[in-house]
Amino acid sequence: MLYIVFCRDNPEVSARIREEFRDAHLAYLAEHASKIVLGGALLTDDGVTRVGSALVLNVRTREDAENFSTNEPFRRAGLYSNVTISRMRRAQWRPELAPKSVDGE
Repeated sequence: MLYIVFCRDNPEVSARIREEFRDAHLAYLAEHASKIVLGGALLTDDGVTRVGSALVLNVRTREDAENFSTNEPFRRAGLYSNVTISRMRRAQWRPELAPKSVDGE
């Protein structure tokens, strides 16, 4: 089942936590790569300023999605001011329209 995990940063601590826990965050994502359909940073319109993260997970249950999110190093460190987890149904699926670069180009 697909779940989207939508996380909004706490701006008061985001820079410090992102720097301090970046390696642990990336290691956690690598360890759980088989569950992650899509993930990335949420940005302001300038394309630079991070304001959160979004992940689409393919897991068996909502509890699995919650466990993934709860144990993610950025969340454990208090980076996020709000986390929403919602089950989703895949409708449109057009990977050929996805940007070729991480910058969305």
